[in-house]
Amino acid sequence: MSKKSVCIVIGGHITSCPRMMKMAVALAEAGYGVSIVNPIYVERVYEADLRFLADTRWRGAPVKMVRRFQPWTYYRTGVRLRLARRRLQQADLKAQSLVALGRGYTRAFDDLLRNALAQPADLYLGGTAGGLAVAARAAELRGVPYALDLEDFHSAEQDPSPEADLSHALIAEIERRILPRAQFLTVGSQPMGETYAARYGVQCHPINNVFALPATPPQFTLGPAGRLQLVWLSQTLGPGRGIEAAIEALGRARIQAMLTVRGNPTPGYVEELVALAMRVAPELRLEHARPDMTKTVVELCRGNDVGLALEQAHILNRNICLCNKPFTYMLAGLAVAFTDTAGQRELARDLGAGALLFKIGDIEAQAAGFRHWAENSTALLAAKQAAWNAAVRRWHWEHPEERGQALALVRRALGETT
Repeated sequence: MSKKSVCIVIGGHITSCPRMMKMAVALAEAGYGVSIVNPIYVERVYEADLRFLADTRWRGAPVKMVRRFQPWTYYRTGVRLRLARRRLQQADLKAQSLVALGRGYTRAFDDLLRNALAQPADLYLGGTAGGLAVAARAAELRGVPYALDLEDFHSAEQDPSPEADLSHALIAEIERRILPRAQFLTVGSQPMGETYAARYGVQCHPINNVFALPATPPQFTLGPAGRLQLVWLSQTLGPGRGIEAAIEALGRARIQAMLTVRGNPTPGYVEELVALAMRVAPELRLEHARPDMTKTVVELCRGNDVGLALEQAHILNRNICLCNKPFTYMLAGLAVAFTDTAGQRELARDLGAGALLFKIGDIEAQAAGFRHWAENSTALLAAKQAAWNAAVRRWHWEHPEERGQALALVRRALGETT
């Protein structure tokens, strides 16, 4: 059998999209020819993206558009995007071509499409919102099938605003056209798949945002009695993520605690958190750290007791998503504190003693859970071990329902029987 090729097209940084990173590795290990097409536009991850794309297991074809390094591409694509969006603001989107919609949604649409068409491809696999239309259009021009990974519910990702409303309308129209024609659709959670099915009448396959089991298991150590070490991490650190409520809960718990928030902050936000902690949680030590691209997220979380998975429900996507935070914490050997959202509820229940599940805004329930773990070292140790055991049993990338299902879908899309 000849070696078949899969071209992965994403609309963002590859190192900020662990789902596509894992797929690239899995496909290469399964013997497929793999190429990766993506934009690089943020300087702080420029080198990390280039290192990953330089791996000899695949072909990297990025569109480089960092303002300091590629000013012409940066400004050219920016002007083109603004003009495209201006034309679409008052247009009947149903009357527009897929290319016109893609140009109004994805900044480097034409550049990504050109690079995608230059790659060998028996199947295009599009991921992140900005890569969906590119993959579908490339497949149409090449005459090959495409598949899509829907990590988020893209038409309801942002708070309402004129710009966000236009983006949501554009991606909704793009999805309406291309989702039914995809060879398969993967989603980041069961509730998300049900929501896509209800809106577009499509079948979706949940592939969770899990990671490979670490080479060495965590060491289950505890800090001083009455002291709790907590961590929250994301690419972006800003308001509306549940951190303020967690700080208030730690204050009401009247325990000594250290909370590390890891992410790239919006201007002035860390200072706001520090001021809040001083006001409502004087025994809390708050630390901020930026993402460290030299370590895995699991390594960055080790040494803590509790990981915070504080998704909010005011945006539909945040209510139904199941992001990589809890899976990261579990593999690091941490107990997990979950807000009770549609996306997180079943995972929290599966963890049993390894999880604290509380309704959004229920500060007292959150505080009581923190207090219980801080004052009962036996319960905290059992919670950390329960979370790890759940990860080993089910919630890791090598599980047949994760990596195995993803590869089976690709084989089926390519017409392979084995």
